[in-house]
Amino acid sequence: MLIEQDFDVVDNNADFIVINKHSNVDFHCSNGQLGVVAKVSKYLGDIKLFPVHRLDKMTSGLLVMAKSSVIAAQFGELFESRNIEKFYLAVSDKKPKKKQGLIKGDMKKGRNGSYLLLKTNENPAVTQFFSYSLAPLLRLFVLKPHSGKTHQLRVAMKSIGAPIIGDARYYPNNQQSLGYLHAWQLAFKLNGKSYSFEASPKWPLELVNEWVENNRTLVEVQWPKLS
Repeated sequence: MLIEQDFDVVDNNADFIVINKHSNVDFHCSNGQLGVVAKVSKYLGDIKLFPVHRLDKMTSGLLVMAKSSVIAAQFGELFESRNIEKFYLAVSDKKPKKKQGLIKGDMKKGRNGSYLLLKTNENPAVTQFFSYSLAPLLRLFVLKPHSGKTHQLRVAMKSIGAPIIGDARYYPNNQQSLGYLHAWQLAFKLNGKSYSFEASPKWPLELVNEWVENNRTLVEVQWPKLS
C-alpha cells in the first residue's frame, strides 16, 4: 500500500482508483487548499478523475474515483440501483436507544445547515446497524447505508441518542479533534468482475482496533430487516 500525506492508495487499476482518505481532509478544494480529489489527481500525474461518491471532511475511509466518464456513469448506475455494498464504522460514548436495527426517515435541512431525521418516509434515508459495547463510554457501531443522503449516518447516529465522537456539527458538546466515522468496506461488481475492498480506521483506540481485526467478515451476519 502506498502512503501519502492525506490518503493511502488501496487499489489503482486502469478503470478507477480506491483510496483510504484520512480524517479531517477536505473532499473539494477549499480556501486555496487542494481537496483530496485534486491531491489524488496530482499523485497520478494530473489525470482527470471522476469521483463516484464522496465523504465528509471528518469521515475517513474508502473512496472511489473513476478514470473516465464512461466508468463513472457505470458506477452511477450501481449506486442508483443500490448494487454497491457499503459498511461504515462509528464510535460513540453514548448508549443508543436500541442496540441494533433500522433507522429510516426523510431528511430535512435546518436553518443552521444541519439535517433532521423526520418520521415521514416519502424518500427516506435508510440505515441498518449493529452496536457493540467495548468498554464504559465506548461503543462501536457498524452501519450499512442503503441510501446516500448528505450527513445520513451522522444524523442517524444522533437520532438514536448516540452522536459520533468528534462530530462538531451533531455532537457540539464533544471536544475531539478526530471524527470517529470511517468507510470500512466496499463491494461491487463492475463489467463482470467482482471487487471488494477494506481499510481499517487509523484511530488511537486499541479496543476498537482489536475488534476490527477480529471481525473482518461481519458483512456475513444477518442484518436487521429493511421494513
